[in-house]
Amino acid sequence: MSRLPVIVGFGGYNAAGRSSFHHAFRRTVIESLPPAERQETLAGLAVLMKLVRVENDTYLDAAGQVLTAADIEQRFAEQILDGTLVRRIEKRHLDVDAAHWHKTLPVGVDAAQPLSFITLAKQLPEPLPAGWSVEPLAGNEVRVNIAADCELKVDSYRPLAVKSAGQLPTGFEPGEQYNSRFHPRGLQMSIVAAADALHSTGLSWQHILEHIEPDQVAVFSSSIMSQLDEFSFGGMMQSRLKGHRVSAKQLALGLNSMPADFVNAYVLGSVGSTGAVTGACASFLYNLQKGIEMIGSGRARVVLVGASEAPITQECIEGYGAMSALATEEGLRHIEGRDDVDFRRASRPFSHNCGFTLAESGQFFMLMDDELALQLGADIHGAVPDVFVSADGFKKSISAPGPGNYLTMAKSVYSAMQILGPEVVRQRSFVHAHGSSTPANRVTESQLIDEVAAAFGIEELPVAAVKAFVGHSLASASADQLASALGTFKYQILPGIKTIDHIAPDVHREHLRFSITDVPRSDNPLEVCFINSKGFGGNNASAVVLGPQPVERMLRKRYGAERFADYEIRRAETRKAAMAYEQRALKGQLDVIYNFGNDMIDESEIQLDAEQMRIPGFSQPLVFKKDERFSDMLD
Repeated sequence: MSRLPVIVGFGGYNAAGRSSFHHAFRRTVIESLPPAERQETLAGLAVLMKLVRVENDTYLDAAGQVLTAADIEQRFAEQILDGTLVRRIEKRHLDVDAAHWHKTLPVGVDAAQPLSFITLAKQLPEPLPAGWSVEPLAGNEVRVNIAADCELKVDSYRPLAVKSAGQLPTGFEPGEQYNSRFHPRGLQMSIVAAADALHSTGLSWQHILEHIEPDQVAVFSSSIMSQLDEFSFGGMMQSRLKGHRVSAKQLALGLNSMPADFVNAYVLGSVGSTGAVTGACASFLYNLQKGIEMIGSGRARVVLVGASEAPITQECIEGYGAMSALATEEGLRHIEGRDDVDFRRASRPFSHNCGFTLAESGQFFMLMDDELALQLGADIHGAVPDVFVSADGFKKSISAPGPGNYLTMAKSVYSAMQILGPEVVRQRSFVHAHGSSTPANRVTESQLIDEVAAAFGIEELPVAAVKAFVGHSLASASADQLASALGTFKYQILPGIKTIDHIAPDVHREHLRFSITDVPRSDNPLEVCFINSKGFGGNNASAVVLGPQPVERMLRKRYGAERFADYEIRRAETRKAAMAYEQRALKGQLDVIYNFGNDMIDESEIQLDAEQMRIPGFSQPLVFKKDERFSDMLD
């Protein structure tokens, strides 16, 4: 009997807002929500974006006037909607109309009339360039005479070709939520996202630890690009060229394992397994695969899986732009046939498009084995029985798509049919496509999904593409997809690809169904989703995600009606605790966990014998497991 990895909590932040309690999903289907839920999400975003403040549980505007949720919608809805999802890059990241660079200026010098300037002696380069002579002056100054041709580097500014990105809601800064001094933006997002996911469970972390051994916890999270802002690798690599010193933190905080390391050290205080698996744009699914394998094997009972990426830097934009991978202003102008580009429609999956749109996002999901979830009364949002990963074989272009995705998608559909039966998959499944918004992807991904659907007798497989709303967050991209899929299970709304007005003629869709408007599915509820991800280098991954409805049926069968009824009683209390956090978060109280140097373990107090270890701060001992794996090979 295999343990089922169930999702008991999730949270994070992307261009659509806060993921927990489906608010980011709600933003993507805001037009299809009932008034009360629409206004609640808008009010939460208004607080997050500092458009309104909260005092004594009351919304107030800048003048101190009391506001209702309906007032917030009436006054701020347009501003909230404009300040979320994909949009023109804001100046808090960089000025895309005046990006800083250095221009090389060749200077010809007449030896009879050398160039001359005065500077401090300590600022002289070492050694002196050819043709330079120095005269000491009063104090610490010198006069420099240049009698030979030279090159000067001078500050210059130019517009970037790429001007759109999926950015966190305007006004929301994750580093303002805790003492984030010198933390790169990607790690700031890791801290606030992990805390959001933890609180969303309605279970205190200490309560969970009381029911498991210290090493039955695991954390898997990573970023593709590492951390590249001034507080990490970016600053380290730029420092000498800018005449600055490298700091002691820039290298360490730049590592791509830090989205996991920070969570262990400052949020959970975990001594369990940890890792940072990377597979280009499929990285989150690679980490998710590791997490469900740990639960399925019994090596972990609780796993926090996530990813965090903050790639909206000039260097990332220039790098991907040089590969012709990103949607440029000129490319969008050509597609739309007009001069005034709508940057909100830059990401255009499965339509005429010209490249993907970079985005920032930090997302985490808490998984438990099904038995522990029932024991604790955890609220179950879905389950992930399988994640499949395949490479592409020999390649000519490292960035080109390949055959590996056929393997992962076909295995996923077959797996779901084995678990739920063919008819459920044929009638109640959907795909969250990679949908990167490149001309190559719209053809190759639609073709492979269409052929897989045909092979398994699926006549109309619905396709969603969340990148249309939040952009491509690289390592976090499939985490954005998973959060959106959980929203569809909750509300039975399949988000339409609303940044496009048609499907491109070269898209394969004999067995696929695309929609440019939201599709209600309450009459035929969706129960299983295939999360698909394609990454540079031949990194392909597809996940099978079961909705809460089939998971409940499965748990009732495994544990029986009486035990499941007992679980429902405990779950009601868990939901009440989770909703208390939700109400605080809506009012701006995010309860970010940042335990810097708190409750550190005194290694001298570890108790160790031949059977077990006792670690300070953990109520359960770590019991060494009997190893019978090779018993047939030993005397």
